[in-house]
Amino acid sequence: MGRIVTKEEYREQIKEDLKRENKTVVLCHGVFDLIHPGHIIHFEQAKNMGDVLVVSLTSEKYVRKGPGRPYFNDELRMRFLSSIEYVNYVMLSEGYTVDDIVETVEPDIYVKGEEYKKPENDITGKISDEKELVERHGGKVKFTGGQVFSSTRLINTALSGLPDDVRRYMEDFRQRNSLEEIKRYAEKISGLKALVVGDVIIDKYVYCNMQGIMSKDMAYSARLKGMEEYFGGAAAVARHLSSFNENIVLMSIMGNEKNIRLRMFDELAHKIKLKLTYSEETPTIIKRRYVTCNEKRDEYKKVFAITNIPEKPGYESSVKEKFADMLEAEIGNYDVVFLCDFGHGLVDARVMEIIQEKAKYLALNCQTNSSNKGMNIITKYHRADVFTLDQQELELAYPSYSDDEKIKLRKLSCALKAKGWLTRGALGAYQIEEGEILECPAFTLSVKDTIGAGDAFFALAGLFAAAGASTEIGTFMGNIGGALGANIIGNKKHVEKVDVLKFAGTLFNV
Repeated sequence: MGRIVTKEEYREQIKEDLKRENKTVVLCHGVFDLIHPGHIIHFEQAKNMGDVLVVSLTSEKYVRKGPGRPYFNDELRMRFLSSIEYVNYVMLSEGYTVDDIVETVEPDIYVKGEEYKKPENDITGKISDEKELVERHGGKVKFTGGQVFSSTRLINTALSGLPDDVRRYMEDFRQRNSLEEIKRYAEKISGLKALVVGDVIIDKYVYCNMQGIMSKDMAYSARLKGMEEYFGGAAAVARHLSSFNENIVLMSIMGNEKNIRLRMFDELAHKIKLKLTYSEETPTIIKRRYVTCNEKRDEYKKVFAITNIPEKPGYESSVKEKFADMLEAEIGNYDVVFLCDFGHGLVDARVMEIIQEKAKYLALNCQTNSSNKGMNIITKYHRADVFTLDQQELELAYPSYSDDEKIKLRKLSCALKAKGWLTRGALGAYQIEEGEILECPAFTLSVKDTIGAGDAFFALAGLFAAAGASTEIGTFMGNIGGALGANIIGNKKHVEKVDVLKFAGTLFNV
């Protein structure tokens, strides 16, 4: 039976003894979510390559297989592994890569499965880096052979790792599409020049514990826990895109607050080219949300929200003219324009005209929120190539009791002469192209915070469509973005390419 150890215990109590005894140390690493015959064969072959077998596994918070994975927690997975006769030591890796384990163990042999022999098959693109790190520490990489099993497929089919509707959808989707095709589009995306136009919004989250109703008033009482700020709005969309493409430009108007300006360049300029116009009269938009957390379920609920948006949003005419002139002069340089119309004054009639007339490929998102409800309707546009909107935004665009969502969606698609998507929360999404509507279920019902889900859907669906992918692939990728985005607090992080492709791989394993 193997022994569960920490990295510190191995480094301080075990490592030198093994070296002194001239033992050949073999390392295997993975998620090992469900132990199956393939793993046993893999460990047996690995143990035969040396004297001592160390098995490390990725800690649950770093597993990139989509919401709800791993199926088993760290403790159970380590116990499974330690019970296998071929395994001598088991330890936990605290990171997205195996680097911390390689540097701790310094294995003589690092063993991977046969499926990793071709680096191009590794979605993470890390196998070459792992090989270099192992060799730098004096080891070498070897591969086991034999039949390849899939823990993910077993969990998805036998343990209900995926909901029934998602499994049925993927069985059908796989008949027409492949993971290899999606990876090819992901590579094609890297060559696109993309422009994001829209408001920069500061999402300020105030975390608190609810204490109940005030004793002398009908109002909530809460205890402050902490505060965080994230770049949202068009900046959030640009961040999602930047994981797939290094040619992302964000064009926006914001206030001239020095601290916000410096922080924005400090946090974003290394991945996104910023072309900003500054207003001396209108401040950068800040949306302050008071939230409470159900720690048992890791879900966040909004209690109250405050914004600094003026009652009549907009910017001084000289600033708007400068921004529009820059947009008109440069828009022709981009393969795709992502227009994020939040209805806060940046997108006026001239900006709309420039973008609709001159964008080579236009991905449109026109949002409704509490500040502009009924005032920022997508039907004010007459052209797009693809669009996204949610159920409330569609209802406001076509306020009719007699027409259902599909009728309204067909009307919008016809008006914009575009294909697109209606996001429907826990119900998933509709896609429309040439009047035909298809449905895609939500890929997860595990939700922390829905604030950034729509932006992530828009970014990924639009990006794959701009690269020439089918509307169906755009739906699939957008839904992955939405599922991952719904498990990020606000816009604290952006959706990473590697997480998206890993999740796609999980879904294809049905």
